[in-house]
Amino acid sequence: MSRIAESELIINDRGAVYHIDLRPDELGDTVITVGDPDRVKEVSKYFDKIEVKRQHREFISHTGYINKKRITVLSSGIGPDNIDIVINELDALVNIDFETREIKKQLKPLNIIRIGTSGSLQSDIPVDSFVASTHGLGIDNLLNFYRYEQNDEEQQLIHSFVTHTQIHGQIGHPYITSGAGSLIKHFVKDFHHGITVTCPGFYGPQGRILRLGIRNPDLINRLTDFRFGQHRITNFEMETSAIYGLGKLLGHNCLAVNAIVANRIKKEFSKDGKAAVENLIKKFVQIFSESI
Repeated sequence: MSRIAESELIINDRGAVYHIDLRPDELGDTVITVGDPDRVKEVSKYFDKIEVKRQHREFISHTGYINKKRITVLSSGIGPDNIDIVINELDALVNIDFETREIKKQLKPLNIIRIGTSGSLQSDIPVDSFVASTHGLGIDNLLNFYRYEQNDEEQQLIHSFVTHTQIHGQIGHPYITSGAGSLIKHFVKDFHHGITVTCPGFYGPQGRILRLGIRNPDLINRLTDFRFGQHRITNFEMETSAIYGLGKLLGHNCLAVNAIVANRIKKEFSKDGKAAVENLIKKFVQIFSESI
């Protein structure tokens, strides 16, 4: 098995992976990712015990226990480019031997769950409600840098999506990946389910117009109207498809749950987005304690 060079996997002088600054022994089997570094403490305040606290750049992590189950909460920052760092480095912590720099023969899956905020693309999914993503559909291009294959249904869905939205060629090739059924099954009551579209930006890529015109001014309507069998697009944000895509390629179980802070159809924004996120965190902690 080939050795991974120092330039490809950077390990710092305390034996931690470079960006997220964690050692293999400092990671829980379940990892919660949050975009906002300030949200880490809002999750870890529900831990029974915190044993590790690390910070490097925007990557803050706390590792501890809930009901004797070891868990890490980690801030990813915003966007699929940061998710590329986070998922690859989390995988390295459990599946690469840091001493030999070789891939382990016995690979270990993690449960990786995003707790975030998002904008609804359906009038019946109101602000302050929750969405659990059955799929992540990426118009961010990240997964196109990796070798991946999509099954027949995924190929057909993407073909239908491209035809309907008319965005192929403008932004690259969209991709879609399903979330982990082993996790989604626990997030049913009080959760809307559907496809989450992941964008590489907050303004033009999500159809917002301030001073700059955008190439596809009908993007919101086309996303809202899209149907493929029983599937519809529920929301969009900037991380889910990257987590689902890379996570699935690497053999991890991934899920994204989002508090809806904006409804793009009704032009509404939550009057208390912080409270919505707090309610989602409490809901997750309850489910994790009892079921995961």
